[in-house]
Amino acid sequence: MAAREILELGNPVLRVKCTPVKRFEGTGLAKVIEDLRDTLHDFRREHGFGRGIAAPQIGVTQRVIFLDVGKPLALVNPVIVRRSRRMMTLWDDCFSFPDLLAKVRRNLTVEVRYQDTDGHKRQLDAEGAFSELLQHEIDHLDGILAIDRAIDSRHIAYRRELEKREKATEEVLL
Repeated sequence: MAAREILELGNPVLRVKCTPVKRFEGTGLAKVIEDLRDTLHDFRREHGFGRGIAAPQIGVTQRVIFLDVGKPLALVNPVIVRRSRRMMTLWDDCFSFPDLLAKVRRNLTVEVRYQDTDGHKRQLDAEGAFSELLQHEIDHLDGILAIDRAIDSRHIAYRRELEKREKATEEVLL
């Protein structure tokens, strides 16, 4: 297993605009993807959540993300080429600050162009939660974090505080 340390909020590598992958042959790219996969699965086991991770979160400043939403998928050099005008609002979390949540507005749908692990050009359309995940991870490749997308400073909160309020609301409804 090649789980790596996840860089946390404040580490300057998280603010770097990543460089495109140019070499698809050899073991370099495959190793990054394996490390992303193992790190995601390790984090999920420890924290109980997690659907995607971007290379800068493990200290690699290349444009690579790894997603696991039922089926694993590595996207190399992903770019959002179209965004819907319709928006959604949600609490967003991140491996790099797992105790914080930021309420953000994201496009309801996106179209993403990327390369697969062999360098072949691909495209996918995403909606809802999958769209939000892609936007979050691609932001990482540009040095943008979920807290940068917060609606305003009042929409950043500790996870445990929001969970307390949610539990209190549920008890009132019972």
